Amino acid sequence: MRLARAALAGGALLFPACLQGPGPIPTDTVKPAEQALGERLFRDPRFSQWFASHAGNLNAPPTAADPTVDVVANAAGPALPSALAGTAVACSACHLVEQDALPDGTRMRAYADFARTSPIPDRGDGALSTARNSPPLVDALVPRPGPVFLHLDGQFLTAEELVAFTFTGRNLGWRPGEAEAAVHHLARVIRGDDGRLFQGPDPSGMGYAVAFLAEDSRILSRLRLPAAYRLDVFSASDTDVLAAVARVVAAYLRGLHYRRDGTGAYDASPYDVFLAKNALPRAPDAGETLMAYARRLRTAVESLNPAAWVTEADGHFSHHAQPFAFGPEELRGLEVFLAEPLAPFRPPAEGGGGVGNCLACHPPPDFTDHGFHNSGTSQLGYDAVHGTGAFLALAVPDLTARSVHPDAFLPPSASHPTAAGRFAALPEAADGARADLGLWNVFANPDVPAPQTALLEVLCPELPATADCTAAALLTRTLARFKTAGLRDLDDSAPYLHDGSAPDVGAVLAQYQRVSDLQRAGALRNGDDRLAGVNLGPGDIPALEAFLHALAEDYQ
Repeated sequence: MRLARAALAGGALLFPACLQGPGPIPTDTVKPAEQALGERLFRDPRFSQWFASHAGNLNAPPTAADPTVDVVANAAGPALPSALAGTAVACSACHLVEQDALPDGTRMRAYADFARTSPIPDRGDGALSTARNSPPLVDALVPRPGPVFLHLDGQFLTAEELVAFTFTGRNLGWRPGEAEAAVHHLARVIRGDDGRLFQGPDPSGMGYAVAFLAEDSRILSRLRLPAAYRLDVFSASDTDVLAAVARVVAAYLRGLHYRRDGTGAYDASPYDVFLAKNALPRAPDAGETLMAYARRLRTAVESLNPAAWVTEADGHFSHHAQPFAFGPEELRGLEVFLAEPLAPFRPPAEGGGGVGNCLACHPPPDFTDHGFHNSGTSQLGYDAVHGTGAFLALAVPDLTARSVHPDAFLPPSASHPTAAGRFAALPEAADGARADLGLWNVFANPDVPAPQTALLEVLCPELPATADCTAAALLTRTLARFKTAGLRDLDDSAPYLHDGSAPDVGAVLAQYQRVSDLQRAGALRNGDDRLAGVNLGPGDIPALEAFLHALAEDYQ
């Protein structure tokens, strides 16, 4: 095996330069070795099923290009050039950063793509895109109270689980019954890579096997993997190789942060500068809940007199076509964002309005509670196809019926590779049984065991104190619920909502106006009670938009 490893060594180990990283860090700081290797794997298209079936040589381009990555799908206009054109799909096909930026620095991404729902390889099963919009990955792993749920439906508890599933799953072209073949192919690429493809500007790098072993004397000390990430891939099993890949890619994802100062407080957006400039509280105190912090911030904001505004003298954008500013309109939007409802409800025409109740699900400073809510997106999308009221009438099985017929209702899995996945799908005019019920597909699903205990921890407190906490009782409460998105730098992740149906911030706010009316009328199926507290008048929408755009920052 020593000879095999030595044969892979072709020169200095170099990893591609990248714009991303946590802040504040000096521009000449290099990523830790595990993050650098993780990025290389994240961008490498050779782990896809297309490459496995179209490559005669692991270290040469495929014999035919994967049409999935010919161009980048763009919901806002014509398709864009693809950095992966001529190769095959990779993790970076759906989670972009600088790949399609314009010469003026705009059109950056925060590890999201431009599509409503992301294209995936054609495997003859009718799936040409995911059912959901690709969420941005920056700060997806930010520390939080309680469990860490990943994916919009909470399918994973750790980044390692998510990464392993992605490398062997449908988004890279592997069908549910092909997991074993996917793992074997991944291990084959890791063992056989000679470092000459997808490595960066210098083609003389060492292969993955040498990088994971970290024994070669030519590897610079700063690029040697820490012991916890090392593996002799030739003596390890294929499954162990996959686990090692998942560890370094997860390390890369944990390194994706919006900028923070030495105290750990966000500091790069106009909003953050406004807080600092006015000595407003920028983060919860030790032991303080997010909601308590949001209310304390609201009180402090209401006491400002006068406010010190943020102008381009305080900062500038390189990747956003807007002024670096936080003025009266943004402040008005912040006040609406933090405002909570008063009883009785009064519509704007009767002196109401001015209440976003946004802090209920998007508390600062992360602007997400990391929980699951039904904001009406699935219902509106289904009704747009099948008519008003159709979602209310959609037949959804109870736990017993779902358990007896999992192939009819639940998403495909290794245990049920031909399952219909009808409730994890976009609605179709020709098939009224297709809808996306989000968390419903994961909760109490025996094929997804990892998050179940954590989900019970989150969901059981929602039941009345006198009720028994059972899966059957909770299942109906999971219908159409999705993870709360973060709002930081949201300009770099449009379109919005779990199905990508909102092209811009204004469309999202208009939807909240609509679903709040539905919730108050009792016409939103399993709607979140907090929606009833949203009470926006015509003048509130521009102010809220201005505030949300002030959460932008240059992620680089």
